[in-house]
Amino acid sequence: ETYTIVGVIDSSLAGKDTGRELGERENGIPIFASLKDALSKLPEVPDCYIYGKAPLEAYISMKERCLILEAMEHGMDIINGLHQFFSEDREFVQMAARNHVRIKDIRKPPKLKDLHVFNGLRSKVTIPVVAVLGTDCACGKRTTAVELNNSLNRLGIRSILVATGQSGLMQGAMYGVAIDALISQFVIGEIENAVVQAFENESPDIILVEGQSAVSHPAFMGSLGILKGSKPDGVILQHPPARTYRCDFPNLIMPEVESEIKLIEAISQTKVMAITLSHENLSDEQIFSLIANYERRFQLPTTDVLSHGCRKLVATLCKHFPRLRQTTKRKNPEKTQVLAA
Repeated sequence: ETYTIVGVIDSSLAGKDTGRELGERENGIPIFASLKDALSKLPEVPDCYIYGKAPLEAYISMKERCLILEAMEHGMDIINGLHQFFSEDREFVQMAARNHVRIKDIRKPPKLKDLHVFNGLRSKVTIPVVAVLGTDCACGKRTTAVELNNSLNRLGIRSILVATGQSGLMQGAMYGVAIDALISQFVIGEIENAVVQAFENESPDIILVEGQSAVSHPAFMGSLGILKGSKPDGVILQHPPARTYRCDFPNLIMPEVESEIKLIEAISQTKVMAITLSHENLSDEQIFSLIANYERRFQLPTTDVLSHGCRKLVATLCKHFPRLRQTTKRKNPEKTQVLAA
């Protein structure tokens, strides 16, 4: 919603189309070997250079530091998603001033005076709040949340997505905060405040909250803060069935879906209402079979939104929250039978 992507820099996939590499149709967004390669082939210099990596290291390498300086030399604004704030780096600040460009640190937290602690105002939110959580990092939580948010809005159900990480904010979410950049005392309050602000300012029919990591993940606390701050009325659980070990942690075995559901429901007053799957490293036949298997095992609607769309999820939400069905009847009467299926 914020940026038009004109190219991606990835030396391992240079010359390919990003749509194809994501398992979809060609989308006309090329992959370049380097910044120099991109600038030589694009018709004009882009407005922004988005540093989209999320490395575990605290600081970027000298090689990539030089890339950012090079981008500024060409007049590109820098969009930075790291904990390392480029706007506080003397060399970067001087280069930005010299070339009249801006640096935007997505993960830079609000000033202390603007931060919130939990105060119970979530009780004033009278519409459904649904969190999209997962069993691991980078397993499709945000993708599912974005796809579902778009589907609901297309059907005339006013849905607002609250982002909880730098990628969701970069993609254009109007509400939210990168919670892993906050002092822990304010994480729950900032999530609550984002939900309340979205409710009061936008008058939506439903609010979706992007998940982070997993409740069971020993390395991260994000999901706990999201459960406590948003106090969701329901949870959609995202899972990558083909994974054996957690992303970036080859010694940590993936949890079972059943155990993750028990954890979520044990520490919050909510229920998992649907399961969504990631088809990474799975064929169409395998994901189709897994969807059927999970529905039998867990007695919960299951889908892969990229392969099968969001119809099951919309129907599930309308079943759990009948006011959504009435909203759809009012705004899109011809869609009612589909949603009630």
